[in-house]
Amino acid sequence: MQDSRLILNLQDKGLPMTEKNYKGSCLCGEVTYEIEGPFKIFQYCHCSRCRKFTGSAHASNLFVPPERFKWLSGEELLGRYEHPDAKYFATSFCKQCGSSLPWAVQGGKNIVVTAGTLDEVPGIKPMWNIFWQSKAPWLEETCNLPKHDKFPK
Repeated sequence: MQDSRLILNLQDKGLPMTEKNYKGSCLCGEVTYEIEGPFKIFQYCHCSRCRKFTGSAHASNLFVPPERFKWLSGEELLGRYEHPDAKYFATSFCKQCGSSLPWAVQGGKNIVVTAGTLDEVPGIKPMWNIFWQSKAPWLEETCNLPKHDKFPK
């Protein structure tokens, strides 16, 4: 019931809910996966664990039910880390190139897809920021920064 209300809420906001299949991969291309859309949630997570895992100001995470996710190749190259103090948090990565990859939350009720590993546009925009109070103290909103198409001179 909650998923259908979320989808209706997203449609009310004019966000597309595409039911196509999406493919993704790691940096070296050895690990590939496919997701049957639509995604449930797209959020930026600012918790310290996500910042440590991504090496960035936040993680860009999409959520999909496990029955709509499958590995296509390279599953033997997957590494996984479950934080001992976390209820849901885990990570997955390619052992060959180190790319972060989708991971099943502890308990397995969702797959968290690291949006940067998608090979296609996900058909959904980020909906919110979570753990905002934990954001990196050096975070600057990107809209406030100069934009360059190449390295600045």
